[in-house]
Amino acid sequence: QYGHAGFDQRYSTEDIFRGADFSSIFGDLGGAGGIFEQLFGGAFDLFGGRSGGGGRGADLEYELELSFEEAARGLTKTVHIPRREMCSDCRGQGGERTECGTCRGTGQIRQSAGFMVIARTCHKCGGQGSALKKACAHCRGEGRVEVERKIEVTIPAGIEDGMRLRLSGEGEGGTRARGNLYVLVRVADHPLFRREGPHLILDYPVNFAQAALGIEVEIPSLNGRVSMKIPAGTQSGTVLRVRGKGLADVHDGRMGDLLVRVLVETPTNLTSRQRHVLEEFTKTFGDNAHPKHQSFVEQFSRWMKGR
Repeated sequence: QYGHAGFDQRYSTEDIFRGADFSSIFGDLGGAGGIFEQLFGGAFDLFGGRSGGGGRGADLEYELELSFEEAARGLTKTVHIPRREMCSDCRGQGGERTECGTCRGTGQIRQSAGFMVIARTCHKCGGQGSALKKACAHCRGEGRVEVERKIEVTIPAGIEDGMRLRLSGEGEGGTRARGNLYVLVRVADHPLFRREGPHLILDYPVNFAQAALGIEVEIPSLNGRVSMKIPAGTQSGTVLRVRGKGLADVHDGRMGDLLVRVLVETPTNLTSRQRHVLEEFTKTFGDNAHPKHQSFVEQFSRWMKGR
């Protein structure tokens, strides 16, 4: 038989490597551990093929600070990014170059081991196939120069603190492709609001009379004032919902809600007259005026009797 089938029948793995002298190769490369590390790390390739990878510029990260309102509405920001780019004078070559004498311009050194040919990157030229003869005056032989670029970053409405935006191809330059720019967004706190996903949270204080009688109030939102009714008998900690007055969901654009937590404030520093009025007022309460308190008293009484 011919092809893979015939080959598999005639030779085992032991047959293939029988007689191959790896000791000289391992000696040159610093031991067997070194060669396998390089083989599986991509620095070597079997049968003389050029290894892939490399040539891509480094990724960059930039931290962008936004106000709470900016993050809520979204905007376009211009950022100044320092990065390394290919030198235009020498086109990334670093200057005048000559063929590498070690690899003869191939960028690789090949060694035979039985039927195999192992190719490794030339240690002299770093795989470039050439050596620097005269350094470029502009980049001083580096092949790249430091520049500052102005880049427009589009911030989507509703973006949250800690999210990252990827700008493909805006990182450092490479011989094959540019790296990416990652913009880490930091959103400042707001003096009135906090957020839970697309929802805004607002604590709104009222006095106990307003909570008992009910009241219509104007509350702040990110888009101006909003009218809201606080029902009579509202308890402290009650959350009232104003639909569609929150933040845009950064993924689908749907608007969240404004969640208003009502906080009933107990008066302090009462005058003697106020205290007297409240005491007289308290005497008018029946059992139905404070159902939660009455329920607690009853449960407590039953618990004490059962001890």
